[in-house]
Amino acid sequence: MITLYHCDAARSFRPLWMLEEMGLAYELKMLPFPPRVFAKEYLALNPLGTIPFMVDGETKMTESSGICHYLGIKHGPTPLMVGPEDPAYGAFLNWMYFSDATLTFPQTLVLRYTQLEPEERRNPQVAGDYAKWFLGRLRAVEAATANAETLCAGRFTAADIVIGYALRLADTIGLAKDFGPNVAAYWARLQQRDGFKRAVAAEQKAGVEQNVAPRARP
Repeated sequence: MITLYHCDAARSFRPLWMLEEMGLAYELKMLPFPPRVFAKEYLALNPLGTIPFMVDGETKMTESSGICHYLGIKHGPTPLMVGPEDPAYGAFLNWMYFSDATLTFPQTLVLRYTQLEPEERRNPQVAGDYAKWFLGRLRAVEAATANAETLCAGRFTAADIVIGYALRLADTIGLAKDFGPNVAAYWARLQQRDGFKRAVAAEQKAGVEQNVAPRARP
């Protein structure tokens, strides 16, 4: 049984969504955010104290996009993956890495300096600068979705899941109002997928059952 440690609206939503799209059996363990502060016993499992943390037999992973890639290969085959024989393979891998290294990273600084730090340590300039950074990098997604429903390979793939989470985070922290028209339409389409809806429902259900309150929204 795959076990996924998750916080409401955190990067662990990527593998949660992947699990739902693939129809895999899993156990979802909800933690308060950030767990390294509010669930210190979790450090015994994952010394980093970060989310996600996935356990699949002897395999333990902490990187959200990497977990999606692992699930697609280990528990496939699935059309969510793009293989090296496909002309879109390079684009697929680029989006998989772009999702966290380029898109999610600046958003974590926006989140930190607008919501997570104590009031006296919050910094509107840092938050504003990194919001602009994120929106500037989002131009790649705006261009890719100008004439296509999905990012690559002519179908919905894990690349759409990992990039889609970055859009969900942006929505959560108040940046969706600045999406370009193509990104806004793309994000609306992603939210209509049954797999996305099931992942949101699973997140909410587990939070209630395990008595973990959802994170506050701006």
